[in-house]
Amino acid sequence: MKYLLIALTTTLALQAENWPMWRGAGGVGISNEKNLPLKWSTTENIAWKVALPYRGNSTPVIWGEKIFLTQPLEEEQERALICLDRLDGKVLWRRAVKYTATENSHRTNPYCSESPATDGERVVAVFGSAGVVCYDFAGKQLWQRDLGKIKFTWGSAASPVIHGNLVYIYRGPDPKSHLLALDKRTGKTVWQLKDPPVSIEGRTDGFRSNKSREWICSFSTPILVSTAKGVELVMNYPGSLAGIDPATGKRLWLCEGLNPLIYTSPIAGEGVVVGMGGFHGTTVAVKYGGRGNVTKNTLWRTVRTPNRLGSGVVHKGHVYVLNTNGIMECHDLKTGKVKFSERVRGRGAKQESWSSMILAGDRIYIPNQSGETIIIRANPKFELLGINALDNALTNSSLAASDGQLFLRTHKHLWCIGNRQ
Repeated sequence: MKYLLIALTTTLALQAENWPMWRGAGGVGISNEKNLPLKWSTTENIAWKVALPYRGNSTPVIWGEKIFLTQPLEEEQERALICLDRLDGKVLWRRAVKYTATENSHRTNPYCSESPATDGERVVAVFGSAGVVCYDFAGKQLWQRDLGKIKFTWGSAASPVIHGNLVYIYRGPDPKSHLLALDKRTGKTVWQLKDPPVSIEGRTDGFRSNKSREWICSFSTPILVSTAKGVELVMNYPGSLAGIDPATGKRLWLCEGLNPLIYTSPIAGEGVVVGMGGFHGTTVAVKYGGRGNVTKNTLWRTVRTPNRLGSGVVHKGHVYVLNTNGIMECHDLKTGKVKFSERVRGRGAKQESWSSMILAGDRIYIPNQSGETIIIRANPKFELLGINALDNALTNSSLAASDGQLFLRTHKHLWCIGNRQ
Protein backbone atom coordinates (compact mmCIF):
# COMPACT_ATOMS: atom_id res chain seq x y z
CA MET A 1 0.00 0.00 0.00
CA LYS A 2 2.87 2.38 0.85
CA TYR A 3 4.36 2.06 -2.64
CA LEU A 4 0.94 2.45 -4.24
CA LEU A 5 0.47 5.74 -2.38
CA ILE A 6 3.90 6.96 -3.47
CA ALA A 7 3.11 6.11 -7.10
CA LEU A 8 -0.27 7.81 -6.86
CA THR A 9 1.28 10.95 -5.34
CA THR A 10 3.89 11.05 -8.08
CA THR A 11 1.21 10.71 -10.77
CA LEU A 12 -0.83 13.53 -9.27
CA ALA A 13 2.25 15.74 -9.05
CA LEU A 14 2.89 15.19 -12.75
CA GLN A 15 -0.70 16.03 -13.59
CA ALA A 16 -0.81 19.13 -11.39
CA GLU A 17 2.61 20.72 -11.30
CA ASN A 18 3.95 21.85 -7.96
CA TRP A 19 6.04 25.01 -7.64
CA PRO A 20 8.35 24.02 -4.77
CA MET A 21 10.91 26.84 -4.78
CA TRP A 22 11.57 30.31 -6.10
CA ARG A 23 11.48 30.03 -9.91
CA GLY A 24 10.15 26.47 -9.66
CA ALA A 25 11.91 23.11 -9.55
CA GLY A 26 15.59 23.65 -10.31
CA GLY A 27 15.25 27.43 -10.04
CA VAL A 28 15.39 28.18 -13.79
CA GLY A 29 11.87 29.57 -14.24
CA ILE A 30 10.51 26.74 -16.41
CA SER A 31 6.91 25.57 -16.03
CA ASN A 32 5.46 22.46 -17.67
CA GLU A 33 1.94 23.88 -17.48
CA LYS A 34 0.02 23.80 -20.77
CA ASN A 35 -3.05 25.87 -19.90
CA LEU A 36 -1.91 28.99 -18.06
CA PRO A 37 -4.17 32.01 -18.59
CA LEU A 38 -3.42 34.54 -21.31
CA LYS A 39 -5.84 37.33 -20.31
CA TRP A 40 -7.03 38.66 -16.96
CA SER A 41 -7.85 41.82 -15.02
CA THR A 42 -9.08 42.65 -11.52
CA THR A 43 -12.61 41.65 -12.63
CA GLU A 44 -11.81 38.88 -15.12
CA ASN A 45 -10.27 35.43 -14.72
CA ILE A 46 -9.38 35.89 -11.03
CA ALA A 47 -10.10 32.86 -8.81
CA TRP A 48 -9.48 34.80 -5.59
CA LYS A 49 -7.33 37.40 -3.88
CA VAL A 50 -6.49 37.72 -0.19
CA ALA A 51 -5.21 40.73 1.70
CA LEU A 52 -1.71 40.66 3.15
CA PRO A 53 -0.79 42.54 6.34
CA TYR A 54 2.34 44.30 4.98
CA ARG A 55 4.25 44.67 1.76
CA GLY A 56 6.75 42.00 0.74
CA ASN A 57 8.90 40.90 -2.20
CA SER A 58 8.95 37.11 -1.83
CA THR A 59 7.20 34.68 -4.18
CA PRO A 60 4.75 31.98 -3.03
CA VAL A 61 5.54 28.28 -3.40
CA ILE A 62 2.85 25.65 -4.00
CA TRP A 63 2.58 21.97 -3.20
CA GLY A 64 -0.73 20.22 -3.79
CA GLU A 65 -3.48 22.20 -2.08
CA LYS A 66 -1.15 24.33 0.06
CA ILE A 67 0.54 27.66 -0.61
CA PHE A 68 3.46 28.91 1.50
CA LEU A 69 4.48 32.56 1.68
CA THR A 70 7.01 34.45 3.79
CA GLN A 71 5.70 37.67 5.31
CA PRO A 72 7.27 40.48 7.37
CA LEU A 73 5.16 41.65 10.28
CA GLU A 74 6.69 45.05 10.80
CA GLU A 75 4.83 46.38 13.82
CA GLU A 76 5.12 43.06 15.64
CA GLN A 77 8.87 42.80 14.80
CA GLU A 78 8.26 39.31 13.51
CA ARG A 79 9.08 37.34 10.38
CA ALA A 80 6.46 34.82 9.44
CA LEU A 81 5.67 31.86 7.24
CA ILE A 82 2.02 31.68 6.17
CA CYS A 83 0.28 28.55 4.91
CA LEU A 84 -2.84 29.15 2.77
CA ASP A 85 -5.42 26.90 1.14
CA ARG A 86 -4.93 27.17 -2.60
CA LEU A 87 -8.65 26.61 -3.25
CA ASP A 88 -9.75 29.90 -1.68
CA GLY A 89 -6.70 31.60 -0.14
CA LYS A 90 -7.83 30.96 3.43
CA VAL A 91 -5.00 31.15 5.97
CA LEU A 92 -4.51 27.69 7.47
CA TRP A 93 -1.71 28.63 9.86
CA ARG A 94 0.92 31.27 10.53
CA ARG A 95 4.22 30.76 12.34
CA ALA A 96 6.51 33.65 13.25
CA VAL A 97 10.01 34.30 14.56
CA LYS A 98 10.57 37.33 16.77
CA TYR A 99 13.55 39.49 15.84
CA THR A 100 14.01 42.86 17.50
CA ALA A 101 17.65 43.63 16.67
CA THR A 102 18.44 46.29 14.08
CA GLU A 103 19.09 44.92 10.60
CA ASN A 104 19.95 47.13 7.66
CA SER A 105 17.99 46.84 4.44
CA HIS A 106 17.12 48.96 1.44
CA ARG A 107 13.74 50.73 1.60
CA THR A 108 12.61 48.68 -1.43
CA ASN A 109 13.74 45.40 0.16
CA PRO A 110 11.44 44.50 3.08
CA TYR A 111 12.46 41.72 5.44
CA CYS A 112 11.44 38.20 4.33
CA SER A 113 12.29 38.82 0.68
CA GLU A 114 13.55 35.23 0.61
CA SER A 115 10.93 32.83 -0.82
CA PRO A 116 10.41 29.52 1.04
CA ALA A 117 11.14 26.05 -0.33
CA THR A 118 9.32 22.73 0.15
CA ASP A 119 9.81 19.06 -0.66
CA GLY A 120 6.19 18.04 -0.06
CA GLU A 121 6.77 17.08 3.58
CA ARG A 122 8.51 20.08 5.10
CA VAL A 123 8.87 23.75 4.26
CA VAL A 124 12.02 25.81 4.90
CA ALA A 125 11.96 29.58 5.41
CA VAL A 126 15.03 31.83 5.57
CA PHE A 127 14.50 35.05 7.53
CA GLY A 128 17.76 36.94 6.97
CA SER A 129 19.49 37.66 10.27
CA ALA A 130 16.61 35.94 12.12
CA GLY A 131 17.88 32.58 10.85
CA VAL A 132 16.24 29.62 9.14
CA VAL A 133 13.24 27.59 10.32
CA CYS A 134 11.77 24.30 9.09
CA TYR A 135 8.12 23.29 9.61
CA ASP A 136 6.02 20.32 8.60
CA PHE A 137 2.83 20.83 6.57
CA ALA A 138 0.76 21.11 9.74
CA GLY A 139 2.88 24.01 10.98
CA LYS A 140 4.88 22.06 13.57
CA GLN A 141 8.42 23.38 13.95
CA LEU A 142 10.95 20.66 13.11
CA TRP A 143 14.13 22.67 13.63
CA GLN A 144 15.56 26.19 13.75
CA ARG A 145 19.07 27.55 13.14
CA ASP A 146 20.75 30.82 13.95
CA LEU A 147 23.14 31.41 11.06
CA GLY A 148 24.46 34.76 12.25
CA LYS A 149 23.63 38.30 11.28
CA ILE A 150 23.63 39.49 7.66
CA LYS A 151 25.73 42.65 7.51
CA PHE A 152 24.93 44.56 4.35
CA THR A 153 23.31 47.91 3.81
CA TRP A 154 20.69 46.59 1.32
CA GLY A 155 19.67 43.51 3.31
CA SER A 156 19.33 40.01 1.86
CA ALA A 157 17.10 38.15 -0.60
CA ALA A 158 18.63 34.76 -1.57
CA SER A 159 16.08 31.93 -1.25
CA PRO A 160 16.71 28.35 -0.02
CA VAL A 161 17.00 25.44 -2.46
CA ILE A 162 16.10 21.84 -1.56
CA HIS A 163 17.67 18.87 -3.36
CA GLY A 164 17.74 15.33 -2.00
CA ASN A 165 18.30 15.46 1.75
CA LEU A 166 20.00 18.85 1.68
CA VAL A 167 18.85 22.46 1.73
CA TYR A 168 21.23 25.02 0.24
CA ILE A 169 21.37 28.58 1.58
CA TYR A 170 23.50 31.47 0.36
CA ARG A 171 24.43 33.75 3.28
CA GLY A 172 25.09 37.00 1.52
CA PRO A 173 25.68 39.76 0.78
CA ASP A 174 28.00 39.98 3.74
CA PRO A 175 31.73 40.52 4.40
CA LYS A 176 31.89 36.76 5.04
CA SER A 177 29.45 35.57 2.36
CA HIS A 178 29.26 31.82 1.93
CA LEU A 179 27.13 28.99 0.59
CA LEU A 180 26.18 26.21 2.94
CA ALA A 181 24.27 22.95 2.90
CA LEU A 182 22.08 21.86 5.82
CA ASP A 183 20.55 18.46 6.44
CA LYS A 184 16.89 19.15 5.70
CA ARG A 185 15.82 16.67 8.41
CA THR A 186 17.83 18.13 11.28
CA GLY A 187 19.16 21.52 10.19
CA LYS A 188 22.75 20.49 10.91
CA THR A 189 25.49 21.90 8.67
CA VAL A 190 26.81 19.37 6.14
CA TRP A 191 29.26 21.67 4.35
CA GLN A 192 30.15 25.34 3.99
CA LEU A 193 31.92 27.09 1.10
CA LYS A 194 33.37 30.61 1.09
CA ASP A 195 32.89 32.89 -1.89
CA PRO A 196 35.72 32.90 -4.43
CA PRO A 197 38.06 35.84 -3.84
CA VAL A 198 37.39 39.01 -5.82
CA SER A 199 39.58 42.05 -5.55
CA ILE A 200 38.86 45.61 -6.65
CA GLU A 201 41.79 47.89 -5.95
CA GLY A 202 42.69 45.75 -2.97
CA ARG A 203 39.20 45.53 -1.46
CA THR A 204 37.89 42.03 -0.71
CA ASP A 205 35.60 42.71 2.24
CA GLY A 206 32.24 42.69 0.48
CA PHE A 207 31.58 46.42 0.88
CA ARG A 208 31.90 49.34 -1.44
CA SER A 209 35.33 50.31 -2.70
CA ASN A 210 35.85 54.03 -2.15
CA LYS A 211 38.40 54.25 -4.95
CA SER A 212 36.61 52.25 -7.64
CA ARG A 213 33.04 53.04 -6.49
CA GLU A 214 32.15 49.38 -6.96
CA TRP A 215 29.97 47.18 -4.78
CA ILE A 216 31.14 43.63 -4.06
CA CYS A 217 27.98 41.65 -3.34
CA SER A 218 25.57 39.02 -4.67
CA PHE A 219 21.84 38.53 -4.05
CA SER A 220 21.81 35.38 -6.18
CA THR A 221 19.93 32.18 -5.35
CA PRO A 222 21.85 29.10 -6.58
CA ILE A 223 20.26 26.86 -9.20
CA LEU A 224 20.45 23.15 -10.03
CA VAL A 225 21.52 21.88 -13.46
CA SER A 226 21.92 18.36 -14.82
CA THR A 227 25.12 17.42 -16.65
CA ALA A 228 26.58 14.21 -18.04
CA LYS A 229 28.65 14.03 -14.86
CA GLY A 230 25.71 14.58 -12.50
CA VAL A 231 23.78 17.41 -10.88
CA GLU A 232 25.58 20.66 -10.15
CA LEU A 233 24.78 23.73 -8.10
CA VAL A 234 25.54 26.87 -10.09
CA MET A 235 26.09 30.19 -8.37
CA ASN A 236 26.42 33.81 -9.53
CA TYR A 237 29.23 35.13 -7.35
CA PRO A 238 30.68 38.65 -7.32
CA GLY A 239 33.07 38.53 -10.27
CA SER A 240 32.44 34.95 -11.39
CA LEU A 241 30.16 32.01 -12.15
CA ALA A 242 30.86 28.68 -10.47
CA GLY A 243 29.67 25.08 -10.49
CA ILE A 244 29.62 23.20 -7.16
CA ASP A 245 29.23 19.55 -6.18
CA PRO A 246 25.92 19.60 -4.24
CA ALA A 247 26.93 16.65 -2.06
CA THR A 248 30.34 17.88 -0.88
CA GLY A 249 30.49 21.62 -1.54
CA LYS A 250 33.59 21.18 -3.69
CA ARG A 251 33.93 23.89 -6.32
CA LEU A 252 34.06 22.07 -9.67
CA TRP A 253 34.61 24.95 -12.07
CA LEU A 254 34.94 28.71 -12.12
CA CYS A 255 34.38 31.24 -14.92
CA GLU A 256 35.63 34.76 -14.30
CA GLY A 257 34.50 37.93 -16.04
CA LEU A 258 31.42 39.12 -14.18
CA ASN A 259 31.36 42.48 -12.45
CA PRO A 260 31.25 42.33 -8.63
CA LEU A 261 27.63 43.52 -8.16
CA ILE A 262 25.15 40.70 -8.78
CA TYR A 263 21.36 40.84 -8.46
CA THR A 264 20.17 37.97 -10.66
CA SER A 265 20.41 34.22 -10.35
CA PRO A 266 22.12 32.23 -13.11
CA ILE A 267 20.11 31.66 -16.29
CA ALA A 268 20.62 28.10 -17.54
CA GLY A 269 19.48 25.64 -20.16
CA GLU A 270 20.67 23.53 -23.08
CA GLY A 271 24.11 23.06 -21.54
CA VAL A 272 24.85 26.77 -21.12
CA VAL A 273 24.70 29.07 -18.11
CA VAL A 274 24.51 32.86 -18.40
CA GLY A 275 25.53 35.12 -15.54
CA MET A 276 24.38 38.74 -15.55
CA GLY A 277 25.79 41.51 -13.43
CA GLY A 278 23.71 44.32 -12.01
CA PHE A 279 23.70 48.06 -12.67
CA HIS A 280 25.31 48.21 -16.13
CA GLY A 281 27.52 45.25 -15.38
CA THR A 282 28.89 42.47 -17.54
CA THR A 283 27.21 39.36 -18.94
CA VAL A 284 29.09 36.06 -19.28
CA ALA A 285 28.01 32.79 -20.94
CA VAL A 286 29.80 29.45 -20.55
CA LYS A 287 28.98 25.74 -20.83
CA TYR A 288 28.37 24.12 -17.47
CA GLY A 289 29.80 20.75 -16.48
CA GLY A 290 33.44 21.79 -16.88
CA ARG A 291 36.32 21.41 -14.46
CA GLY A 292 38.82 23.91 -13.08
CA ASN A 293 39.09 27.48 -14.31
CA VAL A 294 37.05 27.56 -17.52
CA THR A 295 37.33 31.30 -18.21
CA LYS A 296 39.15 30.60 -21.47
CA ASN A 297 36.08 28.65 -22.62
CA THR A 298 33.73 31.63 -22.26
CA LEU A 299 31.22 31.53 -25.12
CA TRP A 300 30.57 35.27 -25.05
CA ARG A 301 30.87 38.29 -22.82
CA THR A 302 29.35 41.75 -23.02
CA VAL A 303 30.14 44.83 -20.94
CA ARG A 304 28.07 47.77 -19.75
CA THR A 305 24.75 46.03 -20.25
CA PRO A 306 21.49 47.68 -19.03
CA ASN A 307 20.50 47.31 -15.39
CA ARG A 308 18.98 43.91 -14.57
CA LEU A 309 17.43 42.78 -11.31
CA GLY A 310 15.22 39.95 -12.59
CA SER A 311 16.44 36.60 -13.95
CA GLY A 312 15.65 35.44 -17.48
CA VAL A 313 14.99 32.12 -19.23
CA VAL A 314 16.51 29.93 -21.94
CA HIS A 315 14.40 28.53 -24.79
CA LYS A 316 15.44 26.82 -28.04
CA GLY A 317 18.87 28.35 -28.41
CA HIS A 318 18.02 31.80 -27.08
CA VAL A 319 18.17 33.61 -23.76
CA TYR A 320 15.52 36.17 -22.83
CA VAL A 321 15.82 38.94 -20.25
CA LEU A 322 13.78 42.01 -19.31
CA ASN A 323 15.85 45.00 -18.27
CA THR A 324 14.58 47.12 -15.40
CA ASN A 325 13.73 49.91 -17.83
CA GLY A 326 11.12 47.77 -19.63
CA ILE A 327 13.22 46.72 -22.64
CA MET A 328 13.01 43.02 -23.49
CA GLU A 329 16.07 41.43 -25.06
CA CYS A 330 16.63 38.15 -26.89
CA HIS A 331 20.19 36.88 -27.37
CA ASP A 332 21.58 33.91 -29.21
CA LEU A 333 22.55 31.50 -26.44
CA LYS A 334 25.84 30.40 -28.03
CA THR A 335 27.07 33.72 -29.45
CA GLY A 336 25.32 36.48 -27.50
CA LYS A 337 24.13 38.12 -30.72
CA VAL A 338 21.11 40.35 -30.06
CA LYS A 339 18.04 39.05 -31.91
CA PHE A 340 15.76 41.80 -30.67
CA SER A 341 15.69 44.63 -28.16
CA GLU A 342 12.18 46.00 -27.76
CA ARG A 343 10.49 48.26 -25.25
CA VAL A 344 7.41 46.43 -23.97
CA ARG A 345 6.19 49.22 -21.74
CA GLY A 346 6.59 52.96 -21.30
CA ARG A 347 9.17 54.69 -19.15
CA GLY A 348 8.62 55.47 -15.50
CA ALA A 349 9.43 53.95 -12.12
CA LYS A 350 6.13 52.09 -11.79
CA GLN A 351 6.71 50.40 -15.14
CA GLU A 352 10.15 49.14 -14.27
CA SER A 353 10.50 45.43 -13.58
CA TRP A 354 12.47 43.85 -10.77
CA SER A 355 10.73 40.49 -11.17
CA SER A 356 12.05 37.28 -12.73
CA MET A 357 10.28 35.71 -15.68
CA ILE A 358 8.83 32.25 -16.14
CA LEU A 359 8.47 30.22 -19.33
CA ALA A 360 5.50 27.94 -20.07
CA GLY A 361 5.47 26.36 -23.51
CA ASP A 362 6.37 29.19 -25.86
CA ARG A 363 5.06 31.96 -23.61
CA ILE A 364 7.13 34.16 -21.33
CA TYR A 365 5.35 35.77 -18.36
CA ILE A 366 6.89 38.60 -16.35
CA PRO A 367 5.38 41.21 -13.99
CA ASN A 368 6.46 44.81 -13.70
CA GLN A 369 6.32 47.04 -10.64
CA SER A 370 2.80 48.30 -11.37
CA GLY A 371 1.37 44.77 -11.20
CA GLU A 372 1.08 44.36 -14.96
CA THR A 373 2.11 40.99 -16.35
CA ILE A 374 3.75 41.17 -19.76
CA ILE A 375 3.42 38.10 -21.98
CA ILE A 376 5.59 37.62 -25.04
CA ARG A 377 6.23 34.76 -27.44
CA ALA A 378 9.49 32.91 -26.79
CA ASN A 379 10.73 33.47 -30.32
CA PRO A 380 13.71 35.39 -31.74
CA LYS A 381 11.19 37.53 -33.65
CA PHE A 382 9.53 39.83 -31.10
CA GLU A 383 5.82 39.21 -30.52
CA LEU A 384 3.91 40.81 -27.66
CA LEU A 385 0.96 38.61 -26.69
CA GLY A 386 -0.57 40.83 -24.05
CA ILE A 387 -0.27 43.04 -20.97
CA ASN A 388 -2.60 42.23 -18.08
CA ALA A 389 -3.08 44.87 -15.38
CA LEU A 390 -4.17 44.58 -11.75
CA ASP A 391 -4.99 48.26 -11.17
CA ASN A 392 -1.55 49.51 -10.16
CA ALA A 393 -1.03 46.71 -7.63
CA LEU A 394 2.64 47.38 -6.83
CA THR A 395 4.95 44.37 -6.83
CA ASN A 396 8.59 43.31 -6.98
CA SER A 397 7.70 39.61 -6.75
CA SER A 398 7.84 36.89 -9.39
CA LEU A 399 5.08 34.58 -10.59
CA ALA A 400 4.45 31.01 -9.48
CA ALA A 401 2.60 28.56 -11.75
CA SER A 402 0.64 25.47 -10.73
CA ASP A 403 -2.26 23.44 -12.14
CA GLY A 404 -3.42 25.97 -14.71
CA GLN A 405 -3.13 28.98 -12.43
CA LEU A 406 -0.68 31.81 -11.77
CA PHE A 407 0.02 33.26 -8.34
CA LEU A 408 1.25 36.83 -7.90
CA ARG A 409 2.13 38.52 -4.65
CA THR A 410 1.66 42.30 -4.65
CA HIS A 411 2.33 44.65 -1.77
CA LYS A 412 -1.27 44.38 -0.57
CA HIS A 413 -2.63 41.05 -1.85
CA LEU A 414 -1.89 37.53 -2.99
CA TRP A 415 -3.70 36.93 -6.30
CA CYS A 416 -4.75 33.58 -7.77
CA ILE A 417 -5.15 34.07 -11.51
CA GLY A 418 -7.10 31.69 -13.73
CA ASN A 419 -9.54 28.88 -13.13
CA ARG A 420 -8.26 25.33 -12.64
CA GLN A 421 -9.17 22.91 -15.42
